[in-house]
Amino acid sequence: MPTATPLPARAATPARPARPTASARPAPLMAVTGATLVLAPAPARPEHATRAARPARPARAPGPYRRLFALPGTRGFTTGNLIARLPMGMFGISAVMMIAGQRGSYALAGAVVAAGLAATALVAPWTARLVDRHGQARIAVPATLIAVLGSLSLVACVRTEAPAWTLFASYAATATTPNIGGMSRARWTHLLKGDPAAHHTAMSFEQAADELAYMLGPVVAAFLCTAVFPEAGTLAGAALLLTGMLVFTAHRATEPPPAPAVRGGSPLRSLKWLLPLFFVLGTMFGSLEITSVAHLGGHGLGAFSGPVLALQAAGSCAAGLLYGTLRPRGLPTCLAALAGAMALPWAAAATGSIPGLAVALLVAGMATAPVMVTAMSRIHAVIPPGRLNEGMTLAVTAILAGIAAGSATAGAAIDHLGTTAPYALPAAAALLAFLLGRAAPVRVSGKAVARDREGATTVTGTVDDLRET
Repeated sequence: MPTATPLPARAATPARPARPTASARPAPLMAVTGATLVLAPAPARPEHATRAARPARPARAPGPYRRLFALPGTRGFTTGNLIARLPMGMFGISAVMMIAGQRGSYALAGAVVAAGLAATALVAPWTARLVDRHGQARIAVPATLIAVLGSLSLVACVRTEAPAWTLFASYAATATTPNIGGMSRARWTHLLKGDPAAHHTAMSFEQAADELAYMLGPVVAAFLCTAVFPEAGTLAGAALLLTGMLVFTAHRATEPPPAPAVRGGSPLRSLKWLLPLFFVLGTMFGSLEITSVAHLGGHGLGAFSGPVLALQAAGSCAAGLLYGTLRPRGLPTCLAALAGAMALPWAAAATGSIPGLAVALLVAGMATAPVMVTAMSRIHAVIPPGRLNEGMTLAVTAILAGIAAGSATAGAAIDHLGTTAPYALPAAAALLAFLLGRAAPVRVSGKAVARDREGATTVTGTVDDLRET
């Protein structure tokens, strides 16, 4: 077999470097030794070196609401909270439509609802005190059952044409309805101790939930009472209230512990600077709503009252959620923005522009949420944890009383001044709220503090030594 004759060695010429590709494996090393071509394996390269190194993207921090609901148990009790909160905007309009539709008297319907609100103002703080002392589940469930039975009794009395006094008695029994918003805020306060930023986000969410309930509740109630049967709104509200309360109280791990032996005086003393503010805010809400309904009715647009007023609640709901992602501002700053925004509906009504009025109500609603969030946060600063639900219920009672007063005042003004001039009432109430907010001191840990124009706190002495600023 012939053998290969070795060729004379040639001078090695430098090889043209091959173009590297991202997907090709590195070529083996070549070396010429005499007449022998030696192929050597390429050194191993790390896997990450096969492609051009890219800087790692920093992990995106979760949003404030995502962090909030990542806490164990928060999604569960919030679900019950939202279900039980929707009827808060349903019961009043459902009762009016049911009684007026069956008895043919709006005067009787309005009187029954007004008596129920008066009973709530008396009973709700006592219910809240029992909740603080004995625990949410132990008190809220039986109190809710009493309220549901009152609603069922109201339906039965209306259907059977029972005497009018039975309607008052039945609706008054619903005053035992627990303050679901206050209990939910108390849970957040218990869970978020030492985390003021997360607490601010939680309070903003709760305010948005309030606005959502009062925006959707009347719409749902009106639909049920007209499209199904007159009692459907009340029955559906009672079912939602009981279901939501059972879901809410079933999550015991997030429930704040009861405080059976809370020392100190009544929360009324701690809230004596804040309750007038909440009353004035309620007056603003009541007068603005009645005036807007009358103004739209005067222009032949009474059917659009609901959607236009819903813009105000929608603006407040959206602003509340947004405010929860921002740094909280001082109460005087928020009240100053509210005073400016509440002048817009008055100006829009003076021009006669209905679209302008709708936009003005939207802006006014957006200015409402930061005020309510910040004002509610003041309650957490001045009320002992063991009486927090009672304190927030007193604030809600002051708001309801203000709504009643504002509605009555605006109604009288409309009869004498028309439907445009009464828009000065909510504007004046917002201005008065700003003045009260600037002067209101806050008690923190036994010390009285006054807020400066930017909302900062300055200790000025004990509560007894405090003088009005």
